[in-house]
Amino acid sequence: MTWENKATSAVRENRLSTLRRLTTVDEVETTVGRPASAVMLKQIGALDEGCRTVLAGCPIAAFGYRDADGTSRTTFIGGTPGFARVHSPTRISFSLPEPGDPHGPVSLFFLLPGVGEILRVNGSVAARKGAETTVDIAEAYVHCAQAVLRSRLWQPPVPAEPAAEFAGDGPLRRPGVAEFLAAAPFLALSTWDSSGGSDTSPRGDRQAVARILDGRTLVVPDRKGNRRADTLHNLLKDDRLSLAALVPGRTGVLHVRGRGAITDDPALLETMALRGMSPHLALLIDVEHAEVMGNDAVARSRLWTPGAHVDRGTVPDLMALAGEHLAAGSADAEGGPPAFLLKAVGAIPGMIRLLRLVMNRAYRSGLRKEGYEDVNEDIGPGAGGRRRGFLRRRPAGDGGTEAGGTEAGGRGIRGTENPLREVRVAEVRKETPSAVTLVLEDLVLGDTGASPGSFDFRPGQFFTLVADIDGRPVRRAYSASSAPGSSRLEVTVKHVEGGRFSTHVHRSLRAGDRLAVRGPSGSFHAEPQPPDDLDAPDALNAPDEIVLVAAGSGVTPMMSMIRTRLAVRPGRDRIALLYSSRSADEIIFAGELTRLAKDNPDRLSVTHVLTGREGRLDADGVRRWVTGLSPAPGAHYYTCGPGPLMDAVQGVLTGLGVPDELVHQEHYTSGADTQAVATGPQAMTVEEDGRPVGTVVVEPGQTLLDAGLAAGLPMPYSCTVGNCGDCMVRLRGGEVTQNEPNCLTPGQKADGYVLTCVGCPLSKVTLDIADQ
Repeated sequence: MTWENKATSAVRENRLSTLRRLTTVDEVETTVGRPASAVMLKQIGALDEGCRTVLAGCPIAAFGYRDADGTSRTTFIGGTPGFARVHSPTRISFSLPEPGDPHGPVSLFFLLPGVGEILRVNGSVAARKGAETTVDIAEAYVHCAQAVLRSRLWQPPVPAEPAAEFAGDGPLRRPGVAEFLAAAPFLALSTWDSSGGSDTSPRGDRQAVARILDGRTLVVPDRKGNRRADTLHNLLKDDRLSLAALVPGRTGVLHVRGRGAITDDPALLETMALRGMSPHLALLIDVEHAEVMGNDAVARSRLWTPGAHVDRGTVPDLMALAGEHLAAGSADAEGGPPAFLLKAVGAIPGMIRLLRLVMNRAYRSGLRKEGYEDVNEDIGPGAGGRRRGFLRRRPAGDGGTEAGGTEAGGRGIRGTENPLREVRVAEVRKETPSAVTLVLEDLVLGDTGASPGSFDFRPGQFFTLVADIDGRPVRRAYSASSAPGSSRLEVTVKHVEGGRFSTHVHRSLRAGDRLAVRGPSGSFHAEPQPPDDLDAPDALNAPDEIVLVAAGSGVTPMMSMIRTRLAVRPGRDRIALLYSSRSADEIIFAGELTRLAKDNPDRLSVTHVLTGREGRLDADGVRRWVTGLSPAPGAHYYTCGPGPLMDAVQGVLTGLGVPDELVHQEHYTSGADTQAVATGPQAMTVEEDGRPVGTVVVEPGQTLLDAGLAAGLPMPYSCTVGNCGDCMVRLRGGEVTQNEPNCLTPGQKADGYVLTCVGCPLSKVTLDIADQ
């Protein structure tokens, strides 16, 4: 009989309301005992050098807090090593990408991938500015590795048991919740006491750490630990709690909140026995809310990829760090071990390695006493140097994929990396009341002697900018307005009402701030990169005449073309620009365009249309202007602007007999925020020419591309915002919703193609990444 079936039987025989509860400290300590003095002496009141080193290398942490209205919440934060910024030994700050507003006491534990021990930090909120949360630290200490060992957190994922049937309606019947719980071996559990303290503790167990009793009740076994029993003591004073659960290999998090009670009911505990050994207590949780959501911190930190495990030597051995904390605590305490003796022992060469071996043996012994029989003889280094498992796990099986690998590059450079490039804002230049130009250069840190690299692209291509806004990475594509080959890249951003990224640029971004860029992307360009030798044959490949039609910020790629061609092709070509703007004040690059046309009268002509005075530029206006130019038969036409203008230009050129291969278009959207959203977790199978590549779960709030890259699948992509089409794949099965508008043509949509970067699954889906 499975655990769930036995639990259901136990519940039928023992109604939940009649299960025995522990309600006093004496009852709890009679069962779990009192903590040893050495356990409490490991607590320190400020971050020492070892703790700060751990935080610098840590990519993720569990965070428990309460909103101003008292709502309990637990989540995972971070995404990159060093996300928690240390301002002083007693103050840290980090981004909280959630709508929650933490107040009062908070608690965290920091996870190092591949490491068993955990660094726990408790404190209180000192300040909150936007998504940035500042915490004053009250205590920090190293937590033992038992929760991680029990859960096998850092080992390759194994297929989960199917979610068992259960009775009753409630929050646990929400989409994906029961399936997530059936596969989740690890969780962070947050509780609070009545005197201003908070605690977030790790919990781990074999297969499922929390089991469903009915539609609104969970049970979590409480096996033997270090007897601090913070969670149990807190629940005696305040039964409100929250938790966040993880499934190895998935980037989603299950968020639960409710009320907890402690039970020692023998019949219920027996259903959770391992080799006949029952846990000494269990937590009963009356669930008020349960929801599975994608988590940026888990996805960005790539926890489940083999390369994410920290290297030996980059962080201190946490058991050795705990020993240092014990020595520091003993110096100020009576009755504890002599501090000088602890320090002397720790200073003996090879002693840290010996202590690690002793501790590993103690872990193995403790796990066997709890009922775990398949304990690996080599538990592994506490510093996480190896990826060998703490406990043996079954192979991942044919139905899944082990997360791993690097991000695949764009479609044209598939199989190579297309990484983010860190840059700093060198200047923010105001062009019009609603447009600014960002001048970007490589971020060079420290006294490395390195010099900024160049930005190489084709005039007209765009870059994807990534900014951290309210704790979340937000991506938008912008055309380069500068010429290629310079150590500085210029992109011009027009403010759009409702546009999250453009609003951030206009209101918050300053010189010195950091961004990331990916690219270049796009097939809309006038010519290849300018050759070093202007007399080389490649320098003559571009057409002698180009005709440009732009509206609003659609002039930005045109400006890159104009600047490049005037600089590298002296006297060899002719450029004509028809530029529609709302008013004279809204003409982007007005002064430079006037100057360039004056300095190059035989090469550049600029015609302005002010729609506020002359009305919208229509097909008749475009036709009069083009026929007045009398372009050469081989002239190339480039248009960039809103859809109606693009359609008008295309219609005019078709009517004038201009071949399609000479017409190039770049569509752009309003930039306002729209997001396709899936309502529940969905499985995505990726194939290549019909051959299975891997399967991953796409969490609510994730795109197909996000989920695939987080799992290490070779997904093609480039811009990541639906503009370039490099991530286009064929949908072989299932249903996908996508952000609109995007770059797919009606024909491509009819043929079953989707863009993974802006697509979310509405059902189980199968994609073929090779079928274009």
